[in-house]
Amino acid sequence: MNVIELQPVTSPVRGVIRPPGSKSITNRAMVMAALADGPLTMTGVLDSQDTRVMIESLRRLGFSIDQDLADCRCTVHGLGGQVPAQSADLWLENSGTSIRFLTSLCALGSGAYRLDGVERMRQRPIGDLVRALEALGAGIQFEQPTSDCPPIVVNGSKGRLQGGATAIHGGISSQFLSSLLMAAPACSKPVHVTVDGELVSKPYILMTLRMMQTFGASVQYPDDLSSFFITPQPYLAGTYDIEPDASAASYFFGAAAVTGGSVSVTGLSRNALQGDVEFAGALEKMGCDVLWGKDRITVTGRSLHGVEIDMNAISDTAQTLSAVAVFADSPTTIRNVGHMRHKETDRITAVVTELKRTGVQAEELADGLRIYPGCPRPAEIQTYDDHRMAMSFSLLGLRVPGIKILDPGCTAKTYPEYFQDLAALCAGDFDVSD
Repeated sequence: MNVIELQPVTSPVRGVIRPPGSKSITNRAMVMAALADGPLTMTGVLDSQDTRVMIESLRRLGFSIDQDLADCRCTVHGLGGQVPAQSADLWLENSGTSIRFLTSLCALGSGAYRLDGVERMRQRPIGDLVRALEALGAGIQFEQPTSDCPPIVVNGSKGRLQGGATAIHGGISSQFLSSLLMAAPACSKPVHVTVDGELVSKPYILMTLRMMQTFGASVQYPDDLSSFFITPQPYLAGTYDIEPDASAASYFFGAAAVTGGSVSVTGLSRNALQGDVEFAGALEKMGCDVLWGKDRITVTGRSLHGVEIDMNAISDTAQTLSAVAVFADSPTTIRNVGHMRHKETDRITAVVTELKRTGVQAEELADGLRIYPGCPRPAEIQTYDDHRMAMSFSLLGLRVPGIKILDPGCTAKTYPEYFQDLAALCAGDFDVSD
């Protein structure tokens, strides 16, 4: 197994960086482009394992895609809501966005499409989405009838997505609702979706809605996001620019926080599509200075204080905050993130386990975790094939020696060049202004 040992910095981390494009936006844009009424060209496209899985799957479904990796540009030739292939076997690795978004897209087709992934994917429930799609006419079967998890077969001969009324649970993953919403404009009839229970990660739903509207969809919904009404209408062809990944930005903001440095991330603002920009606000609550610019966010580290914080809306950055919290002057409690247990790994258990491995006291809560200040000792950090475990725990190694990250290559899921970019930033080699 590969391993990388972080070297503590000798001075505060300072610099300006632009992370690669957002995975969440890239994969949403890919789906909407496939359903558009002509070619849609995206710039700032992320090249990572998750986005490659999405592109390969769309090609297997018969869509024509032109990609220029050097220029971060990709054109998908949409077919107005049609799925060309009559059959396809889609291997989605452990990409939750891909398997969930493509399940709804496949439900628009007339063929038979099998969707599967790695062993962890076969433990991640998708039943809530399947049942919501079935209510709209889709024919979907679980290969294991007693399971609520992949593999699944979407079979157009047994029913296609038509439209009508359906309900979906909101407590496991917002990606279920996003998947349903994105496919709805391609239905033959209007779609009315009602959300049952609490909706987690609401900023991701707002991201989906704003993107749908940018591509010409008509969506009506109340402020509390409890229901949605979508009328049939193909997405518009054209061009679309993808903003930098705000979740990835959290690690660089965290580097500033734990070293007392100052890091600016360009291409993001408080008005970004991604709710994870509010991670900077969480650091502000812990004592950091934050400057919100029109096209950049700057975090300057100060003395860190423990906080009690609800991170339901920005749970993908909860692991980052857990690493930062180690260097605060009092305990930090992160609440309302129980859905993190259904991610690439059980992220609550994983974070607590690995913090304890370094000698830091931490405990699991029913809906989150609590981290106590401490001085980490040398340790080999297990990453559980979870890119966010690798990136968040790298912050410990900026302050103390002997922190080794096992399987650092797992960051290829969303940020293949993460460790190179972090090293360059820490060395003062990164100072891009555009």
